[in-house]
Amino acid sequence: MIKLFTDTSANLPIQLIHKYKIQVVSFEYTVDGITAEYSAETDFDGPAFYNAMRAGADVKTCLISMGKFHEAFVPELEAGNDIIYVGMSGGISSTASVATITAGEMQEQYPQRKILAFDTYAASLGEGLMVLRAAEMIERGEDFEAISQMLYAMRPNMCQYFTVDDLKYLRKGGRITGAAAVIGSVLHIKPILQGDDSGHIVLCGKVRGRKNALKHLAEKYDELCADKSAQIGIAHADDAEGTAYLIEKLREKGFTGECLTVCYEPVTGSHVGPGTIALFYPGIHK
Repeated sequence: MIKLFTDTSANLPIQLIHKYKIQVVSFEYTVDGITAEYSAETDFDGPAFYNAMRAGADVKTCLISMGKFHEAFVPELEAGNDIIYVGMSGGISSTASVATITAGEMQEQYPQRKILAFDTYAASLGEGLMVLRAAEMIERGEDFEAISQMLYAMRPNMCQYFTVDDLKYLRKGGRITGAAAVIGSVLHIKPILQGDDSGHIVLCGKVRGRKNALKHLAEKYDELCADKSAQIGIAHADDAEGTAYLIEKLREKGFTGECLTVCYEPVTGSHVGPGTIALFYPGIHK
């Protein structure tokens, strides 16, 4: 049997986690020095969290420890199960390297088992869509090698384009350079960002005005989408109205599939900041 793991960065709704029996390793964060753990079972109040950030709350994130991965993986290995962990980008978090080191140690202790710690080079639903594809394959009874091959084939083409209200949150967390972080603060210029081929966040454009930024995301979708009937994902940091506008523009570009829409969970969301809207989909390339 294959046991599928991910982390809370995958941003998957609880009903899908339950449907596919996905085990989620939880991230921790602090708000004004008070530690909290975001569990997939958490009833997260997105508007309250992002309003607190707008009001100046100091949010910091914590690295997952090797001990937490050990605690998650060992019972499944002891039960005779193989493990696939589909995790957030090593380009924005050291969690990927911690998971890889842990998996290597576990492989030595359980040489008869198959263990994959997979760096998606993605976050939020860029990661989550890969988790769901793996879950569907497990449900169909496909083997470990086929699922691994799918993940490696899907990773280079997972498009992740987003816009933020203020680049200061990415700058604060070291996710983007200080020079780039100046752009969004003047003249209503909105940055267009993407997750690149190594999982880092890079500035790839700028436009004037919020609606034009969302239109640009739809235009990139039109340019790069591999299959307009395929499922896509949108994550937003407390901007349901902007999300609805983006979906409308995507439909105008010919999108006919299902859109999985979520509010950014607090750990990844704290780095991109309130008002962020991100679009995720399989493309012909990134």
